[in-house]
Amino acid sequence: MSEVQLKDALDTLKSTGVRITPQRHAILEYIIQSTSHPTADEIYRALEKAFPNMSVATVYNNLRVFKKAGLVKELTYGDSSSRFDFVTHDHYHMICNDCGKIVDFHYPGLDEVEHLASHVTGFQVDYHRLEIYGTCRDCIGESAKAQ
Repeated sequence: MSEVQLKDALDTLKSTGVRITPQRHAILEYIIQSTSHPTADEIYRALEKAFPNMSVATVYNNLRVFKKAGLVKELTYGDSSSRFDFVTHDHYHMICNDCGKIVDFHYPGLDEVEHLASHVTGFQVDYHRLEIYGTCRDCIGESAKAQ
């Protein structure tokens, strides 16, 4: 985890008047460290031993605060639980159809899509999201072992 990212995120929260509680600090630190785009339940389970009085609602409430401050993005996928991604830079996601793993990737050529879409449709673009679905290396390896 980048200590600089954590410090910057905490400074952002403080500048908007958000009090930094131990639970809030731990949730933010967990999201920054995580590469798995965790759900609120996964965050709760990871931190419940350190914070036995913390509830899942506390996690959700803090994620809402982080989202409002622009520190996390909520990734929604139909009926399944939302996943949360620490905002470091614009990027896209590869998603495994078998295990659900999400991996970040960046492709600068796709940044032009917003400009083109705006030009062609006359829309003011707020944001875009790209997801590519496939099978991760681990699941391909498991599949090969089963055969």
